[in-house]
Amino acid sequence: MIQQIVFILTLGGAGWFIWKRASRIRANINLGKDKEIKNNPDQRLRNMILVAFGQKKMFKRPVPAFLHLLIYVGFIIINLEVLEFIIDGLAGTHRIFAPFLGGFYTFLMNFFEFLAVGVLLACVFFLIRRNILKLKRFWASELAGWPRLDANIILCTEIILMLAILTMNATDQVLQQTNEHYVNTGKLFFSSFLVPLFQHKPETMLVFIERFAWWFHILGILGFAVYVTYSKHLHIFLAFPNTYFANVEAKGHMKNMPVVTNEVKMMLGMAEANAAPPAEPGRFGAKDVNDLAWNNLLAAYSCTECGRCTSECPANLTGKKLSPRKIMMDTRDRMEDVGKSLEKGGPGLEDGKFLLGDYITKEEINACTSCNACVEACPVMINPLEIILELRRYVAMEESGSPASWNSVFQNIETNFAPWKFSPSDRFNWAQEEK
Repeated sequence: MIQQIVFILTLGGAGWFIWKRASRIRANINLGKDKEIKNNPDQRLRNMILVAFGQKKMFKRPVPAFLHLLIYVGFIIINLEVLEFIIDGLAGTHRIFAPFLGGFYTFLMNFFEFLAVGVLLACVFFLIRRNILKLKRFWASELAGWPRLDANIILCTEIILMLAILTMNATDQVLQQTNEHYVNTGKLFFSSFLVPLFQHKPETMLVFIERFAWWFHILGILGFAVYVTYSKHLHIFLAFPNTYFANVEAKGHMKNMPVVTNEVKMMLGMAEANAAPPAEPGRFGAKDVNDLAWNNLLAAYSCTECGRCTSECPANLTGKKLSPRKIMMDTRDRMEDVGKSLEKGGPGLEDGKFLLGDYITKEEINACTSCNACVEACPVMINPLEIILELRRYVAMEESGSPASWNSVFQNIETNFAPWKFSPSDRFNWAQEEK
């Protein structure tokens, strides 16, 4: 009875922390501007199924994609067993489904163990890639400190949780031979290799080890669920809404500001007869997170920090400071700082800091070639270019702070309708035949 009370309190506490954190994340995303996204629902649903669930874009790099899929599928399916853990914890039972499922229960447990071993090996492989082989994209400056530690914590935690499952099943199989409370599960292939380690131990010790592994696993799952809301692994959940609300237009399409477009049309006499005068534009572009659309902020929380965008970025590859991954991380960090300030009754967005300047520099955004390589590379359809363009729009239109060479191009386009400095009447002189 005491264990049941402790379990209920633990479950309730974890649920409260998750709800509180989820509410904070939702409030942070809502700092962004309203944007209605209802077009192309069929395509959006297809993107969510193929990209978020099916991990379609991951398979451009087959080996890590397969291992990542193994971890993903293992994580989802193995945690189906958590349902049994929760029922056993609430009711004080032990393997409540075993008597009803019979031989199928044995098959399920063996399948879960197969996935557990697969997840364990994949996590070991990823740890080696990150810390021994030291792949370049995992050792960029923006990953120094907490981001790199966060990835290692998750991988090590998953290894330990998989070992806990195997240990629990091994001691359980030994106890089934002497204690009627432990329901017969049949032979479990992978955990049976650990059985000799516990075969001749006292029953009290075996009960302690089995219960410790059970509690460790369920507490680890609940702790992981809380921890993941502070981690880059939040993409496990947010990849689904992000792929649904991602931009489905052609990648080369850049959106104009409707307010500016309408005003220009009115100046040129191209507006409709009954068109209303243009509304106040507010701020041109984006200086802080509240100037971005809410789906841009959702994308920042969905970032996996895998670095595929940065590894494909031509500006980054030529030594410039731009890293699309850092753009998304900085946007998320700014939201987090604002959210923490608001929670403490602080100034929030009025803290004297801005996304542009204090987190992301002009040098970074000016290095972008707008080629969309980062958008194409992202496995969860994040679009760093949208944020970069909004920041650049603010610099150009609000601060007139674009590089001098850019301003010359802007002026030429305005006066000559081309980036080059010559009269519009001279544009086709090259086509004249020599005389």
